[in-house]
Amino acid sequence: MDSRSQTEKEHTHRAIEEARQAGQHLQAGASEMAEAGRETVRRFGDAWENAKNNIQEKAVTSVKATDRVIRDHPYESIGIAFGVGVLIGVLINRK
Repeated sequence: MDSRSQTEKEHTHRAIEEARQAGQHLQAGASEMAEAGRETVRRFGDAWENAKNNIQEKAVTSVKATDRVIRDHPYESIGIAFGVGVLIGVLINRK
């Protein structure tokens, strides 16, 4: 009985040690995943900022170009706006 009890204790200790090692591996894996997640968030934030800046630059350029055309051709701009308004009014009131 004594050898059987000794064998059971050895198996128990081995199982405990393996469980401890498995826990350490899980903790290391979780740390790696968390770091990868933080890196992904940082890259996404950088990409978002770049996209936002590009859109803002294009919008400002477009607004300046539109303003320049309207100032160079004020009467034509008024005529086009009137024509578009009439067209929208006709389309809305159609049955």
